[in-house]
Amino acid sequence: MSAASLHRFIPFLAVLGSVTALGIGTSWAKQWLFPAVGAQGTTAIRVGLSAVLMLLLWRPWRWQLSRADAQAIALYGAALGGMNLMFYMSLRTLPFGLAVAIEFSGPLAVAIWSSRRAVDFVWVALAMAGLGMLLPLGLNGSTLDPLGVAYALAAAVFWALYIVFGKRAGHLHAGHSVSLGLLVAALVVVPVGVAHAGAALLTPTVLLIGVAVAAVSSAIPITLEMMALKRLPKEAFGIMISMEPAVAAVLAMALLGEHLTALQWLAIGCVVAASMGSAMTAGRRQLQPVTAA
Repeated sequence: MSAASLHRFIPFLAVLGSVTALGIGTSWAKQWLFPAVGAQGTTAIRVGLSAVLMLLLWRPWRWQLSRADAQAIALYGAALGGMNLMFYMSLRTLPFGLAVAIEFSGPLAVAIWSSRRAVDFVWVALAMAGLGMLLPLGLNGSTLDPLGVAYALAAAVFWALYIVFGKRAGHLHAGHSVSLGLLVAALVVVPVGVAHAGAALLTPTVLLIGVAVAAVSSAIPITLEMMALKRLPKEAFGIMISMEPAVAAVLAMALLGEHLTALQWLAIGCVVAASMGSAMTAGRRQLQPVTAA
């Protein structure tokens, strides 16, 4: 492979690396932090330490911030915190891959709503078919925990709000908005984690694992995505990010031993296809799914 060909593949490898790192970090969190500090404590550790890492990396105090931008970042960060907390709460009873698939309905809804073209009804139908196979509606034989599904759906709503509010701060440097957004998110979720886990959050083992989770599931994916977005059209980026539910399910099977049924794999396939299709037909739309957890 020539150097030019390799250069063209770098953005796609960056997105794949981002999705993979996010899945590995979340799997580590569920495997090692959940037993020690619970979902609430895990969220506090992951978001809090991610905020510290990103603040040290980007030093957002170097940039000026208007009142309107500060309000946009506050909303964006609050949505980010709510999304992370609800998603980790869903992981207490749902397989990782299925939680991501349900959560993906949030950004998919935003992307489709911003177009409303006839072809998008195909993607709506695919997404609804996938969710219909997963949600415990009493008609499909789903054994998923209803409370876990409710948390995943709440995470989807927060993810949609995160995209909408993030759009308002989209003119800012990504490092500026992301680092400050994570700071706000930490202010939202850390008190919840402290109330649940208390002093257990400060044990050396938890902090050490937390730093690894924060780096692998936040700092690395965000850096790789920023690299990819500079070189990829937003539609191509959206298509690549759409792999996340499938990658999460594969990693959960390998790292957590979470094996899915054929119907559940089909459901994930429907959600991935709907997200990819929406991204492919997005044209000039500007709202795109971004990494969640």
